[in-house]
Amino acid sequence: MAGAVAARTGDEMSGPALLVAGLAVTGSPLTASWLLAGLTVSAAAGGPLLGVLLDRARRPGRLLACCLLGYAGGLLLVLYGLGRVPDAALIGVAVVAGLLGPALTGGWTAQLPRVAGPERLSRATALDSMSYNVAGLAGPAVVGLVASAGGGGATVLVCAGLLVAALPAAWSLPPLRSRPASPAHPAAPTAVPADPGSPAAADAHPAAPGSPAEGGAAGRGRAVRAELVEGFAVIWRNAPLRRATAGSALSCCGLAMLVVSAPVLGAELTGESGHGALLLAVTAASGLAANAAIAAWGRVRRWDRVLAWGTAVLGAGMALAAGAGAFWAAVVAAAVAGAGEGPQLTALFSIRHREAPARLRSQVFTTGASLKITSFAVGSALAGPLAAYSASSALVAGAALQAAAVAVLTAGRRGRSTPAKAPRSARGGR
Repeated sequence: MAGAVAARTGDEMSGPALLVAGLAVTGSPLTASWLLAGLTVSAAAGGPLLGVLLDRARRPGRLLACCLLGYAGGLLLVLYGLGRVPDAALIGVAVVAGLLGPALTGGWTAQLPRVAGPERLSRATALDSMSYNVAGLAGPAVVGLVASAGGGGATVLVCAGLLVAALPAAWSLPPLRSRPASPAHPAAPTAVPADPGSPAAADAHPAAPGSPAEGGAAGRGRAVRAELVEGFAVIWRNAPLRRATAGSALSCCGLAMLVVSAPVLGAELTGESGHGALLLAVTAASGLAANAAIAAWGRVRRWDRVLAWGTAVLGAGMALAAGAGAFWAAVVAAAVAGAGEGPQLTALFSIRHREAPARLRSQVFTTGASLKITSFAVGSALAGPLAAYSASSALVAGAALQAAAVAVLTAGRRGRSTPAKAPRSARGGR
């Protein structure tokens, strides 16, 4: 938890820190915005590949530590190059650093079963989700305080320091008991073990002689490509995973409408755009409280319903904010939105833990994280023109996206989803 909070607070700081530093050094809002765009747009490409590498690594924690170090190093390179090298080169560095971003979110969460074990996974998942809420509260606040006290460059230094502080926790994560290997026939249906936290699940598909795993560098390249295809196939063929992935990405696009329109709404209601940050803080605090209640309550069985209802409550909060005529009403609406957003994230993680095959778990998490990051970037771009017209129009659009996400999450669902049993061929013919 300490490592997750440090890493994710640094991650939450990274975007605002680059914005503040870029604007302070260059004086160009365009350069600052392009640095942020470069840091987020490449996540869709980096997530799936990072997931495969984490799943194949004997010591995934050490690879995760290297990702943290690389992300921090990229931010420091951008800071050093501001005003010294062409802006295009710095944007390129931000794009490369952004490839590692999903490791700070989905890649870290994917290691949770190896730390908590299956008997404590439900409560640990709620606590893990709380680390996102804590980071969402602390990250922007720390950027504001540090920028006021030490300038824009200091925010990037503090951000990198938090990422480096998480290195020992990542490095010490437990290793796999045996290396997961690619199946001999990657196109075969993938088994989903009943106990995704079991160490033995990593050996569900041993590599056969002559498989790509035995073919040297070229064979390993083919194996990585095969696992990339297989990871996407698992998400597509597994109905709960498919619904959760598509619905959460659509919901994240709508959530961006809330984030972008909050400062505009604050300015419309109070005359001060800074009050919009308070609305986002209320949302994060409400999500933290809701996840704390879930962690204290204990085991939840119908996570698919929690995901759908959390998304619906998030949309209701955005709709209430769109109609708020006073700031206190906007605060209430923000609290309602957070009460849905917090359990939504916990439910999403729980479904991934439940449905993903153990040997592909990291890929499922990082692919989902990369899709959400990219969807958020798209939502932010769409929200800008809407919020410039009025905050209410952006919030209504965001609420509509939440309603569409609920429709995706509930489409074709019958009762509680359970992991699919492996076909006979995947169980060795027994």
